[in-house]
Amino acid sequence: MEFYKIHPQHYVSVDCVILGYQDEEIKLLLYPRSFEPYKGNWSLLGGFVEDYESADEAAARILKQTTGLEQIFLEQVCSFSDPNRDPEARVISLAYYALIRIDLHDEECVRENGAYWIPIRKLPNLIFDHQEMFEKALVKLQQKAGYSLVGSELLPEMFTMIQLRKLYEAILQRELDPGNFRKKILSLGVLERLDKKDTSESRKGAFYYKVKSNIGEIDIDRIIKF
Repeated sequence: MEFYKIHPQHYVSVDCVILGYQDEEIKLLLYPRSFEPYKGNWSLLGGFVEDYESADEAAARILKQTTGLEQIFLEQVCSFSDPNRDPEARVISLAYYALIRIDLHDEECVRENGAYWIPIRKLPNLIFDHQEMFEKALVKLQQKAGYSLVGSELLPEMFTMIQLRKLYEAILQRELDPGNFRKKILSLGVLERLDKKDTSESRKGAFYYKVKSNIGEIDIDRIIKF
């Protein structure tokens, strides 16, 4: 213990890039920071890692406090350790990103935290290095869309091919050819077509699909290069 005392002591925090999908847009959950430094400026949701918890547990705690949800997709992006990233103290932050169903989260929790869902194409300036955290998280999401479909996190359990394509277009931030997308997605063998149709947009209707369980990883190049 005496040996440890001669070394610098640092704070460790987690910052959560909380992403949702609504109105055919990817949205980020932000809040106006309630304390200095940069009070009132837009920030990711985060906090310090407590003595009794791991970084993963801290991130899960913050997500539950913010959204009311448990057992949701959560993955570490990377660490941010620039000595000057926080003007108040030496704080090393571990950034995480989470994918949640906006229609399932606890709106009251979000309101109590003063948070707002903001489309990623309209993001305000963020404090510290939070913009970089978001950008790195988005890249990870785009990569994930290439090998695991992300439908189980951001879409309802049942979805149409059009809904899945719209999600991919929102994630990749570009339009995709409908026929090419359908052909490539179906060729992967990861979707199960259901005997039920969505007839809200046409008489003929569109079949619903769901993601098969226990699927392995897929070659990213086969999907994202539409």
